[in-house]
Amino acid sequence: MSEFKLQRLGMVMEPEPGNPQETEGVLNPAAVRGPDGDLYLFPRLVAQGNYSRIGIAKVRFNHDGNPAGVERLGIALEPEADYERRPGGGGGCEDPRITFVEPLQRYLMTYTAFSSQGPRIAFALSDDLFHWQRLGLATFGSYNGIDIGAVDDKDASLFPVAIPNLSGQLNLAMLHRPLFPGTRPEETACHPATRDVDLNRESIWISYSPMALEGEEPYRICRFTSHHRLATPVSPWERLKIGGGTPPILTRHGHWLVVYHGVSERAEPGDAEHPLCYSAGMMVLSKEYPQVILYRSVEPVLTPLLPQERHGTVADVVFPTGIDRRDDLGLPGRFDVYYGMGDSRIGVARLDVPAFRLPGGVADPPEGKV
Repeated sequence: MSEFKLQRLGMVMEPEPGNPQETEGVLNPAAVRGPDGDLYLFPRLVAQGNYSRIGIAKVRFNHDGNPAGVERLGIALEPEADYERRPGGGGGCEDPRITFVEPLQRYLMTYTAFSSQGPRIAFALSDDLFHWQRLGLATFGSYNGIDIGAVDDKDASLFPVAIPNLSGQLNLAMLHRPLFPGTRPEETACHPATRDVDLNRESIWISYSPMALEGEEPYRICRFTSHHRLATPVSPWERLKIGGGTPPILTRHGHWLVVYHGVSERAEPGDAEHPLCYSAGMMVLSKEYPQVILYRSVEPVLTPLLPQERHGTVADVVFPTGIDRRDDLGLPGRFDVYYGMGDSRIGVARLDVPAFRLPGGVADPPEGKV
């Protein structure tokens, strides 16, 4: 069986010369089809001092149907709430993912709110992608004595339909990656090549929120009361850390596809510091029970190669955040994946899902070893 393959299509967005909102980069966009059928990106725009806004841009396509650039349309969110602002005028609305949640019949954005308390998951709601209502920060019930809500959290994305939780009740389900102390790649890099993995603290999680009933306040969407550990670092390319990427999307085979990221060390000749390398891999989840991993990349499907990926605000980064199924071309097996390049630009790569039956996959290494 051959691996999934991603074909680079090129860069679609880079900082606009003379635009102070983009001085330090444009990166890590959400990608979503609007009510008009057009594709919109919601990039993180970084101004001086790491002050981040979430922009809006419409994707332009060429005659072959390939993404060829963007038209900037303004700002979706900028730091205004207390949980988005830092002392001295700093703040961050960062790395959004957007899903049209079918039971709500609205768009729901997850994004990283960066305040003096650190990064946390925040939500915003929209009918049209241009007007957003903040819902506040996610809150979490505890899990086996672990207070998930008390730690930094990033890389959140939502399933578009109600998902059965561990008790079989239909819930809003979210993938996310709590950053417990000691689990950042800069910290795990200090460990030997073969190391113990704390399965509860080095994982991508699925958390569940009871679906808001009609007439209830929308902020109830943000309350996640049950949790399941999904995946931990397994392969060498992701040994230091894994985290979420694109929102789950259905394939023509009836499975959930997630393009996620992993972190390893890039050992360069004569370089004693072993800089970090962010790559992308594939994970396929069961449609009925997405806690079950059916397939997972042994090798990365996209790793930094281009100059824009090897050099930038952060070197050696490809960071997938947006995905578009090309139903507009009559090709439901084709996906365009939008990703951050070196934390400073946005690229796009094409995935054509092969017509094969997926084998079983292993979610975690034996005995928590990697």
